[in-house]
Amino acid sequence: MSGARTSPSRAAGESAPRKQSRSLAALGYTKPQTYEELRAVLSSGTVHFPKRLRQVAIFLWQHPSDVALGTIAQVADQAGVQPSTLVRFAQIFGYAGFSDFQGLFKDHMKGSWPEGRSHEPAAEPNANLHFLNGMVGASQASLSRIGNGFDIDSFEKMVELLASAELIYVIGSKRAFPVTTYLSLTLSQQGVRNVLVDNAGSTAIDQVGCITPRDAVLAVSFSPYNSITPDLVAVAHERKARIVTITDSTFSPLVKLSDTWLEVVESDFAGFRSLAASLAVGMALAHGVVARRTG
Repeated sequence: MSGARTSPSRAAGESAPRKQSRSLAALGYTKPQTYEELRAVLSSGTVHFPKRLRQVAIFLWQHPSDVALGTIAQVADQAGVQPSTLVRFAQIFGYAGFSDFQGLFKDHMKGSWPEGRSHEPAAEPNANLHFLNGMVGASQASLSRIGNGFDIDSFEKMVELLASAELIYVIGSKRAFPVTTYLSLTLSQQGVRNVLVDNAGSTAIDQVGCITPRDAVLAVSFSPYNSITPDLVAVAHERKARIVTITDSTFSPLVKLSDTWLEVVESDFAGFRSLAASLAVGMALAHGVVARRTG
């Protein structure tokens, strides 16, 4: 999923599911009958969820197969909420409870590879090898999603904007920082001028303070979106730089700031997430930028 700049969200309260359902109807939405219709509502930018319900929305967006295959207790545990929160979320969309709502995900997953469970390793007495196999499986699942739904139009636009920039600022922190570090290194090795915004000495705001409209930002950010990255990208947005983003859901605060963005969802194992897909997409972007500049 990808998109251009979106409009500010409208608020909807958490405490009264019936009232929220009527609010969605007032916005022109009917009860979603398919997973695709649900995604369309979630990505519309017109509905704002309170913290816990937003947490549910992000998990449902990123892990449809886990939702389809899990019990309400399992899904709630994975999403980090109470089962009652899942029920409230389902009721917002006109469903009596979570089991009915879950049918959207089950129908979506019929006949497809269950990515959410595909990286569970076989029983292995050696704990270290078991973890290694689990991480390999998570990486394979992450990479498989790229082939299943890659947005080539947004990718090409990202390449175009980055290739035409005078200077590229590469921004990412916490878990995204290894991705941006390698991207910056790769671009430098290929002769593409760039600045890695690394926040050394808490200087990140100063590092982006000289961005101009002739420059571009390549930002990488993953949920729970609690890093400095959105603040830095907001500065670049105010200074009229072109912004392209790799992130993992339409709920990322970077989406509304970006000229275009790519969705890359990484699988996890035992609480550790892969970076395989993000690195693959990042390397493809770097290759595309170099090819566009030298072609």
